[in-house]
Amino acid sequence: MRRLLLISLLVLTGCATSVPVKMGFPQVPEALDKPCERLLPLAADKKELSDLLENTNDNYARAKECNAKANAWKEWYETQKKIFEEVK
Repeated sequence: MRRLLLISLLVLTGCATSVPVKMGFPQVPEALDKPCERLLPLAADKKELSDLLENTNDNYARAKECNAKANAWKEWYETQKKIFEEVK
């Protein structure tokens, strides 16, 4: 009876030991890692300087907005990754 109790205690103690689990920081989702939209070309029938300036302004605004979003996302991701790694 003592042996059975001792064996049971050893088996249960062996099951209670914890195995360290290494967690990694999640990778960037593919949807958030896509490039910016292509800029709009000037239509062939637009020949005025005002059309060219309007198209240039629109494209510049699109590019700046996309660049700002991408940089903000990358900065946030890198900051969160650094915090995650320091906590370990």
